[in-house]
Amino acid sequence: MQLTEYEQQMRDGLHGKARALALNYQIQIGQVFGAERMAEVQRVHAPLTQLDGDNWFIKEFLQREAKLDIIATTNPVYDVNYFEQIGSPEPQEYVKLISEVQDRFAQIGLMPSFNCTPQLEANVPRINEIVAFSESSAVPYVNGILGARTNRESAKSALMAAITGRVPVHGLLLDENRKANVLIEVKASLNHAFDYRLLGFATGKLMGNNIPVFTCIPNNPSPEELLNLCTDINVSAAVAMLHIVGVTPEAPDVATALGNKKPQHTFSITDEHLDEARQSMCDFEHAKIDFVMLGCAHYTLQQIKVVANLLAGQHLAQDVELWILASPQMRDTAKQMGYLDIIERSGGHIIGGSCSVMPVWDRRFDGKVGVTDSLKLKFYNSPQNMRIKVMSMDSCIDAAIKGQC
Repeated sequence: MQLTEYEQQMRDGLHGKARALALNYQIQIGQVFGAERMAEVQRVHAPLTQLDGDNWFIKEFLQREAKLDIIATTNPVYDVNYFEQIGSPEPQEYVKLISEVQDRFAQIGLMPSFNCTPQLEANVPRINEIVAFSESSAVPYVNGILGARTNRESAKSALMAAITGRVPVHGLLLDENRKANVLIEVKASLNHAFDYRLLGFATGKLMGNNIPVFTCIPNNPSPEELLNLCTDINVSAAVAMLHIVGVTPEAPDVATALGNKKPQHTFSITDEHLDEARQSMCDFEHAKIDFVMLGCAHYTLQQIKVVANLLAGQHLAQDVELWILASPQMRDTAKQMGYLDIIERSGGHIIGGSCSVMPVWDRRFDGKVGVTDSLKLKFYNSPQNMRIKVMSMDSCIDAAIKGQC
């Protein structure tokens, strides 16, 4: 691999032991993928967890005096204090681990965004910027909506990029690998944001791990609709890049998105496909519910506003819990706007910096029945002892008020 003079100095340890170790890690990744050089990055999203492995990993670099010089956000970690406040304390060993993780994030210089939608609020790349993002809903959005460039990094490789400011150039960082090879003709009705979730899931089931170009999507879809598509396409597939004609900067038309080649496959997505996707993600048709969970991926302020409007003057059914997952920053903004007060008066909660796969939810909803608007949340929590039905946001709120769906 060709290294610049600075990169060679970094490898030789002239810029610290941590950077030398991290760069060697990056070089090995590059060798696996046939990269010929490195590229500079100035922003990273590293979804480290509150698990012992990641805690140990970041400790190893802190012992080598690692310190980040670039923007680096991170996925949810978990606000244990909130559950203390509402009378639902967590096990002390878990609280201790979370506290250690947060301290180490701060020591190394990770921004405490604790969100899974950094591309919308905390860490927004510009067009053609090379970045290192790791988060299944963020990566296709960064590539396909914002027009920046990232491979789907692992938690470890993203942290290495944050330490070195470098990534090996391969995959979606190269023009020739960003072209679509599957044509998706959207013949389904996309009348609601929820339909974009179903579209993503249905598309992934048909096309697998390819790069799609979508045609016939309505003009000017909202950020939330695009986020829904990018989130739930990775429930049924592993898609790091997508094109939407007229939206993706690299897709002014179908021919350009395909690199002037014929697609390997062409699929039409109909209303029947969307209905099939919805039905496949439901554990029951009608039932009394115990909880509603929204915000996978994290809810935006606009989505929180819609929930507040739906709940205004209403109250949740007895023994039904409503949880909205958002970034800590978005929860603070919702509080300033008055939306949090409306939601809490109705009996609901906005939890900042949490994720549906965290152990707190397994314990809280063990053996219970709930609804969500996220196919990803349903997929992630399916192995746990809970039954979940996927519905649109407004249907979820209606179920929370009635206590059943």
